[in-house]
Amino acid sequence: MRALAAGLLAAAIGVAHAAPLTPDDVAKLCGGAEDAAHCGRLVEAQQIARLPGLAVRDGDELRVTLYPSGTATFRDVVRTSGAQTYALWDALSAINAVVLFTTDGDRSGYLLVTRYDGRQYPMPAEPVLSPDRQYIVTADFCASGCDNEVALWRVTRGDMRKERVLRPDAPWGDAAAQWNVDGTLVIDYQRAGSERREQLRLSISDPRWRPVR
Repeated sequence: MRALAAGLLAAAIGVAHAAPLTPDDVAKLCGGAEDAAHCGRLVEAQQIARLPGLAVRDGDELRVTLYPSGTATFRDVVRTSGAQTYALWDALSAINAVVLFTTDGDRSGYLLVTRYDGRQYPMPAEPVLSPDRQYIVTADFCASGCDNEVALWRVTRGDMRKERVLRPDAPWGDAAAQWNVDGTLVIDYQRAGSERREQLRLSISDPRWRPVR
């Protein structure tokens, strides 16, 4: 999870400012989790306490407060193919949005919900907002069932659109993306079959990006 917007902006859109959970926080919370859905609920409990007024859990129902008014409701359901669940994961206050962690059977992902209109944008990996609030980056890599790409999503007031992607020539086993304060990206990755971690630095204008058609 990533840093929330500055306190004044967070207050302006009706969300209490709180320090985000770090990967270490998540690891500690989920150390004894039964599965991904249980992990999501453990993170959610922490985030609801840290971000009062943003969301309420009522049994199988998660209600997210929209701003300036309204509510978006997400209900966990159990099907023969497996459970579909939602859990509050993070708040991207700078763009008036929340991030939910989702599961559907044995697959997990993220759902970005814009609080000003309730629109929903499925994301394959945790969305990370750029310092200028113009882009979101996702890095989705695994041995099977992933997009295996770094994706840039263009953020506008009325939409969230995947604009460019980076697909490495050699397979990556996993990757994580982080923004520098100057708006460049640092991709920390591990090649498939390797234990060594490497880094790739990219600007928004890097020619290695490919447009999404």
